[in-house]
Amino acid sequence: MSTATSTKLLDPAALMRIRSLEMRSRIVVEGFWSGIHRSPFHGFSSEFSEYRQYARGDDVRHIDWRVYARSDRYYIKKYEDETNLRCQLLVDGSRSMHYGSDPALTKHGYAATLAATFAYFLSQQGDAVGVTRFDDAVRDYLPPRNRPGHLRRLMLALEHPASGTATEFGGPLERIAQMHPRRGMFVLLTDLLAPLDLLAARLGLLRARGHEVLVFQILDPREIDFEFDTAAQFTDMESGVQHFIDPAVARSSYRKRIREHLDAASALCQSAGIDYFLSPTDRPLDLALYDFLSTRARRAAGPARTGTNPNVRSAR
Repeated sequence: MSTATSTKLLDPAALMRIRSLEMRSRIVVEGFWSGIHRSPFHGFSSEFSEYRQYARGDDVRHIDWRVYARSDRYYIKKYEDETNLRCQLLVDGSRSMHYGSDPALTKHGYAATLAATFAYFLSQQGDAVGVTRFDDAVRDYLPPRNRPGHLRRLMLALEHPASGTATEFGGPLERIAQMHPRRGMFVLLTDLLAPLDLLAARLGLLRARGHEVLVFQILDPREIDFEFDTAAQFTDMESGVQHFIDPAVARSSYRKRIREHLDAASALCQSAGIDYFLSPTDRPLDLALYDFLSTRARRAAGPARTGTNPNVRSAR
């Protein structure tokens, strides 16, 4: 694809017009590789933890020629016994995730596509990937696998609509922790529009058991900036309660409260050694894939450093 065509296809609104979730994820991954030497990916390949650069004496049969075609550099692909990654994708399926200021681009659609992108990429690396869909309970569960047909089953699970009533982190995350005694990686994709107390305890439980944890907070841009034009009846998508709100009057107070909530979420994750990313639904998904992979590279390079988490993203 040309640079212009690739950039256009990677726009989330354009991606959502493609019905096949697997095709969407493939386009994002292919676009990521085609842009690996364009900002912000320049220099990334030397840090990428799932490949290593070719060294004299390596068997040339193990060179990944597809990566060479995209980067003009030789890389040896690490196999499953070298990477040993077991990744469980945790996707919030509560009703609030069904919201989108653009009806064709909901939070759940974005989260499902991002989860599918991670799954597609990791499966191509020979890693084991699973998925859990939850709201106030676990609704779908596929354990981490890397075998023929598993990726297709995972994609089908991610295509289920967001139909749960409320987001509840306590029970689902506790159950998930009990189901995964082996160390692995958990990637939580949610809007985090729920009390954070139980989330802190459950994510802390996962970290205490030695798991790596990443959190992608997915919000519609209007949920961040509240740039609605006219007074209207607003409906809570989980409770059904309606409120008549004039955005011009409420905007300043709303922005203050959402900023406090976002700061609390990022601080919670930072204190627990968890990588946190704010991903508005208008943010290209290849950038989120970069966040994911750069975190993998950094963790593979050595123990996490104390201090400010470099992966905390702020709302625009």
